[in-house]
Amino acid sequence: MKSDIEIAQSAKMLPVLEITRSLGIPDDYAENYGKYKAKLTLDLLDYLKDRPKGKYIVVTAITPTPLGEGKTTTAIGVGQAMGRLGKSVINTIRQPSLGPVFGIKGGAAGGGYAQCVPMEDFNLHFTGDTHAVATAHNLLAAFLDASILHKNPLNIDPLTITWPRVLDISDRALRNIVIGLGGSQNGYPRETGFDIAVASEVMAILALTTGLKDLRERLGRIVVGYSYDGKPVTAEDLQCAGAMAVLMKDAIKPNVIQTLENTPVFVHAGPFANIAHGNSSVLADMMATRLADYTITEAGFGADIGAEKMFNIKCRHSGLRVDAAVLVATIRALKMHGGAIKAVPGKPLDTEALSKENMEALDKGCENLDKQIENVLLHGVPCIVALNHFPTDTDKEVEFVLERAKKAGASAAVVSKVWAEGGPGGIDLAKAIIDVTEKEPADFRFLYPSDASIKEKIETIATKIYGADGVDYLPLANRQIRRYTRLGFGNLPICMAKTHLSLSHDPNLKGRPRNFRVTVREVRASMGAGFLYPLLGEMRTMPGLPSKPAGAGMDIDEYGKVTGLF
Repeated sequence: MKSDIEIAQSAKMLPVLEITRSLGIPDDYAENYGKYKAKLTLDLLDYLKDRPKGKYIVVTAITPTPLGEGKTTTAIGVGQAMGRLGKSVINTIRQPSLGPVFGIKGGAAGGGYAQCVPMEDFNLHFTGDTHAVATAHNLLAAFLDASILHKNPLNIDPLTITWPRVLDISDRALRNIVIGLGGSQNGYPRETGFDIAVASEVMAILALTTGLKDLRERLGRIVVGYSYDGKPVTAEDLQCAGAMAVLMKDAIKPNVIQTLENTPVFVHAGPFANIAHGNSSVLADMMATRLADYTITEAGFGADIGAEKMFNIKCRHSGLRVDAAVLVATIRALKMHGGAIKAVPGKPLDTEALSKENMEALDKGCENLDKQIENVLLHGVPCIVALNHFPTDTDKEVEFVLERAKKAGASAAVVSKVWAEGGPGGIDLAKAIIDVTEKEPADFRFLYPSDASIKEKIETIATKIYGADGVDYLPLANRQIRRYTRLGFGNLPICMAKTHLSLSHDPNLKGRPRNFRVTVREVRASMGAGFLYPLLGEMRTMPGLPSKPAGAGMDIDEYGKVTGLF
C-alpha cells in the first residue's frame, strides 16, 4: 500500500470555494488562502443564527498506547462515509503542532484512505494560526519583563511569574533557562523556560472563544503572576491584551479544507490535551452544527481526558450538547493493556505478539474499554464503539470485543476499515451513528455543577472517571486552592493535567487500575481560558526530540514535492 503522503498527493482535490459553496456558504464569508484552503469570517455566525443545529458527534478512544488507536483516521473516515450516504457532514479537528510532526508522531491528517488534504499544508505552517498564538504569547512575556525592568510599577514579585515563552518546535534544551543576563540593560535576571506553542493559554483561549469581543476579554484576564501583596497581575494590567488581540484577528477565523473524498473539514486551534482541554475550536463547531446534518469532531487522547474535558469544559463555554460519542479501540492496543505487548515509542513492535491470538490478554485489556464506555455514559451520551481493524485481528478476537462492548453499555459496536478502504470502510459505522442518534436521544449532563468547590470537582473526576479511591493534596496545592477560592475563581471548571497513558496518574498502570489514590501536586489557573488545571504528576509542556526524529526522513525535491511526511 502507498504511504499516507503518497495517497494524499494523488488525491483529486476540489477548489476550496466549491467545498464552501456545497455547504451553502456565500463567497463573501470565505477568504481564500491559496486554491485549497480558506478561512471563514466570523459574521458567518450571524448569517447562520436562525438555522437549526445538526447532530454533534465526538470521536474519542480507549486509553492511548504508542501503537496509535486511529481517532483522526476514524473521524475522517466517518465523515467520508456520511458523505457517501448522502448526508451533509463536516469534520472539525485540531491543527497539529510542528513539534510532534518533526518528532515522533509525523503527520496528523488521518491515515491511509481516510485523510484530510492538502496534507502537507495541514501538517506544516497551514494558515499561520499557531505562529500568531506564539507571537501573541511572547509579546506578553516581553511586556512583562519590560515592566519589571522599568521600575516595576505593578509591584510584580518575579518569584510568582507563571508566564514562560513558547516555541512550536520540540526543544528540551529550552525547558529551563535563565534570562536577563549581561547587565541591567538586558532585563531582570530570573529563571524561566519555554513551552511548546500549543501549550500556551493563548491557544486554549483561541479554542474556547466565541468571538472577537470575547477573545479580547479573555486575553485581558490572563494571569501572569502576582504582586508582592498577593494580587493577580493580568495582561490587562500590563496593557498588552489589546495588542495580543490585534495579532489574533485572522487566527480567530476557522479554516476549511477537505477529505480525500471531498467532504468538508474545519481545522481550528490545537490546544494540548493534558494541561489544556485538547479539542478543536468552539467557533468551528458553532458554525459546523448550523451548516451540516452531522458534525464529527475529535477529542484528544482517551475518553478520560479529551472527551471528559469536551463535555465539562468545551460544552460549558459553547452551549452545544453532544448527541453521541464514538469510542475507538484496536485489538492490539487492548492486548497491550492486558499485558501481552510492551510498546515503546520509536522502537520496533513485537510483531509476533501482535499477530498471535491471545484471548486472555484481550479479556484483561477490555477492562479499559469497559471503563471508557462507562466514562462516556456518565455524561448521558450514547456510546458507539468503533473497532479499528488490522489484518492481524482474528474473527474470534473481533467478535469478542464487539460483544464485550455491548455488554458494557455501548449502543452499538462495529468494525471500521476506513484506513484501508476510505469511506466505504466506514459505512457500517456511519449507519450505526445515524441509527443511534435517531433512536436514542442523548440526556447530556455535566459531571459536576459549577458551584461545587474546587476540591469537590477534582475528587469527582478522580473517583468517577479515573476510578481512584480518593485524592491527596500536597501543601502547595492546598495553598493555591485557598488562594483561588478567595479570589473568586472557585466556580471555574477543572482541566485535570495527567498522563494520557493510563486511566490513573501513573503511566505504568495499564488496563483498568484499581486501589489507587491520586496526588495533586499543584493547581494552576488559566483565567483567560476559564479553567483551573490541577497537576497530577510531572507534565512535560516542552517535548524533546527522539534519537531519530521524524523530521530526519523528510525532504523536498526540486519541483517542491515533499517526501517522508508520514
